[in-house]
Amino acid sequence: MQVADIAIVSVAFVAAYYFHRQGLAPLRHYLPLLPVIAVIWMALFQFFGMYWSFRTEKSTTILFIVIETAGLSFLIFGSVLYILKIQDISRVFVAAIFTIAGVIMTLEKLFLVVFFRYIRKRGKNYRNLLVIGTNKRAQKFMDLVDKHGEWGFRIAGILDEDLSKKGEKVSGHKIIGSMIDLPEIVHNTVIDEVIFVVPRSWLSSIEDVIIFLETEGIRVHLAEDFFNLRHSRFKQTDLFGFPLLTIESAPDQLWALYFKRVADFLSSGLALIILSPVFLVLSLLIKLSSAGPVFFRQERVGFNGRRFTLLKFRTMEKDAEKKLQHLLARNEMKGPVFKIANDPRITPVGRFLRKFSLDELPQLWNVFVGEMSLVGPRPPLASEVKEYDSWQRRRLSMKPGITCIWQCSGRNRISSFDQWAKLDLQYIDTWSLWLDVKIVIKTIPAVLFGIGAK
Repeated sequence: MQVADIAIVSVAFVAAYYFHRQGLAPLRHYLPLLPVIAVIWMALFQFFGMYWSFRTEKSTTILFIVIETAGLSFLIFGSVLYILKIQDISRVFVAAIFTIAGVIMTLEKLFLVVFFRYIRKRGKNYRNLLVIGTNKRAQKFMDLVDKHGEWGFRIAGILDEDLSKKGEKVSGHKIIGSMIDLPEIVHNTVIDEVIFVVPRSWLSSIEDVIIFLETEGIRVHLAEDFFNLRHSRFKQTDLFGFPLLTIESAPDQLWALYFKRVADFLSSGLALIILSPVFLVLSLLIKLSSAGPVFFRQERVGFNGRRFTLLKFRTMEKDAEKKLQHLLARNEMKGPVFKIANDPRITPVGRFLRKFSLDELPQLWNVFVGEMSLVGPRPPLASEVKEYDSWQRRRLSMKPGITCIWQCSGRNRISSFDQWAKLDLQYIDTWSLWLDVKIVIKTIPAVLFGIGAK
């Protein structure tokens, strides 16, 4: 596949040249750039896992890798040209190379996916699996394998700890022995991979079996869903040679989180510059309309309990915090958060700012310095966090934001903190860059029309 991809990059290079030949030097003048492009492309494909087995991968995952690689390759190659100060090459020519290569590679990968799925369904290019375990998890696994013939896996048999079960069938597959029989089965049957789908109580007793399979050179898989976790994902990690099984309940897509931070940094920085006249006008209105500072500073709790100072335009009287105790009985939100309509502490200018969420604008600085994100759960007070139920604390597992799903859902029309927290957890569990984009788009009309604001 790597050889084929290098050939595709070469074809795209030549095709792009003849597509945009006018005004360019002879082709041989640009040929030294071809190895650079090929190396960048292959390195990114390797990094994103294109050259790993994609038996069980979705077509969309493979296509996303191609699109991601094409875009990043173009940016990296453009940066190389800039650093080396190579000015005599057309940017249209360069863009055409990566566009043509991306299109051809997309067709290539789609063909390979369809072709291999076709031949696997017809009994070719398959791998024999030996399943150890007969519990419900093992049955669920075997049903999944049987359902997806295009993956090219065949279950050669099942092993169980109980010798008396030999000959019985589970999920349509025969129990061919116990773990005592494993050496004989491996030596007399074609077994490519062994899958352990066993209870936690078996872990201490299967160590010798796994070491035997390692010695025999057979690939071993160990189902890691030992605990009935509802939101977390398991992944294997390594700490300087110390293997770890990591349970992750927050988004862990490194590149997507990186782009989220880059987008936060660039958009908040640009917004701070563009909105600086608005900041000036609002600051004057606040200062002239009531006594007190322009900005309201308050310690909030952020990512995994980190403390930071949140900035807002002041919308209340100078001594508003001191009057809070007298208003707690009027709280309209159920749970550890305080919200009331017609708060007497709010100034006339503050009411206008809150109506259209203009008081939140200074938090763009919190986003710029990395304490917050444009999209994420709202940062709570430390006093509120102390009252959280255990499940509500998972709101803190992602960087707080200026807006989130709750903002698009009518903001203060939500009557209980439980509802609010569930929306935040829904955001964390389904997070993607596209979800952030959709939330930002939906937030705009909610803010412009003051929907649900108090």
